[in-house]
Amino acid sequence: MGLWLYVYICICCVGDGKVYTWGRGTLGRLGTGSEEDRSFPIRVTFFGSDDEREEKLKIVGIAAGAYHSLALADDGSIKVFLDSDMDGQIGVTGENYMIPHLLEGFFGLGSSDSSTIDHEIKSEKPLKISSVKAGGMMSLAIDNLGGLWMWGNCPHLSQTNSFEGKFSLISSSVPIPVWNFHGHTVVKVACGNEHVIALVSAGETNEGGDLICYSWGGNNHGQLGLGDKESRLQPEIIQMFNVDSPWEVYDIACGASHTALLAKRKQPSDTLESFCWTFGLGENGQLGHGTTQSLPSPELVKGLPESIFLVSIDCGLFHTSAVSSGGEVWSWGMEKGLGLCPDARFTGSDPGDALAPLFIPCNESHNLRFRDPLQVVCGGAHTVLLADDSYRLWSWGRGRSGVLGDGKMVDSYEPTVVLWPLLEDDFRGEESNIAGPNESNKGKNNEKSMETEEMTLLQSKLSLMERYASILHGSIFGKPLQDHEIPISLRNSGTFDIAKEWDSMLESSDHSKLIRLEMFYRDMLSGVKDKLMKRRIQELVKECLKSTATTTTE
Repeated sequence: MGLWLYVYICICCVGDGKVYTWGRGTLGRLGTGSEEDRSFPIRVTFFGSDDEREEKLKIVGIAAGAYHSLALADDGSIKVFLDSDMDGQIGVTGENYMIPHLLEGFFGLGSSDSSTIDHEIKSEKPLKISSVKAGGMMSLAIDNLGGLWMWGNCPHLSQTNSFEGKFSLISSSVPIPVWNFHGHTVVKVACGNEHVIALVSAGETNEGGDLICYSWGGNNHGQLGLGDKESRLQPEIIQMFNVDSPWEVYDIACGASHTALLAKRKQPSDTLESFCWTFGLGENGQLGHGTTQSLPSPELVKGLPESIFLVSIDCGLFHTSAVSSGGEVWSWGMEKGLGLCPDARFTGSDPGDALAPLFIPCNESHNLRFRDPLQVVCGGAHTVLLADDSYRLWSWGRGRSGVLGDGKMVDSYEPTVVLWPLLEDDFRGEESNIAGPNESNKGKNNEKSMETEEMTLLQSKLSLMERYASILHGSIFGKPLQDHEIPISLRNSGTFDIAKEWDSMLESSDHSKLIRLEMFYRDMLSGVKDKLMKRRIQELVKECLKSTATTTTE
């Protein structure tokens, strides 16, 4: 299972090659043909559920930008869908697609020296796409020969560019090859709103340990890591990670205007450990260096424990998250590393941006670590972790539009499990094995269909009740309801002593939380008092008018 997400949607590719999306559906960005928000994962179809090609199709890679998504099929073709394509990021200028659309004519560009054709003949391999990436308003792809392609609103040196010597973004509705890396292999690429980071082999092929880190694009905050804030139209080597560097970079990530890298020592060591570098915009602590200072050069994140091996890192708009092989997760940046916009009610030192790595506990059965973690990915203001050897997804952060996939529309300050849907295909498989395609089986199919509909209705009611309970809980205790906070007495007996729980909550609260609650209820009380005052004034006016009318009549 692999996944990538951005802003208010999630897109996930499971092991059988099927794709699921959830979150905000505005402008059809979920690829379901509807603008409806989805708080649970829903399957995306590419040819239609009744088309025999649907079952044969296997998606092996996915990516999402701010307003578009890409899905890569195992035959190397790219299906694009979601939202507006004003900058050509889905490969068709000026059109929107609420359902997946095949990107055609990918390799119809060629080059002046026919190097692509020559390379294809020498390798005796048909040219096809092997991985895709997206961010902001641009799309990227790496082909099976190690070539890099870009389209959308991206930094690129065009022969028709009238801004000679100046940085600019061009909009292209067709993929453009990046010829700078011809004769080398692009292994991995990442992009932010205006900048790109790439890992490229020093030689023609990737021999392991010989990767060089390049960057180009917008650099107004130093997000290219080149030691200055001058933008680049051409890729340049980040000197700390050149071919002679003692560090081997193995994972890269880009936020809106910051960058994070994971690297290990090239020299063999008795200790399996890795290191994290960040650079670029730091005003919300997204660099993790304990300050809000922006940095134009890579700097080591020192707040992470020593002797750990980080398996994955990713960046949201203004936050960064990393996970270790032992299942430990850290986040840093805006609003405790969650990426949330600050709450005006927050006071004191407890809330606010996390300027250094903040440990995110699992909290399932009081276990602080996640089991068998594989990948962490960040949206604009939320985070998703793939763990349990690809069998579970955890999410936390901003929950608007159902983007956390837990059936709720509220923010979650702690990891919550993504609720995976029951698959009707599994029911069909069971039925055909038991009864076969006959009239009796049709009746059972109808029964299963009714059961599925009833279960969907119950899930909808449960989601509504949970949202209502969370609103009530917030109005009483001043914070969203978390599953682990449900009192044991309520779980066991079904009774709930709210006065007792209120007293316990006040007793366990620290000074900053008590101040926050005081402000919360002061605002509520002032609102009630205002309403009472308005009502009383209205009553007095009515009495006065009534009295005046009576006097006039007499």
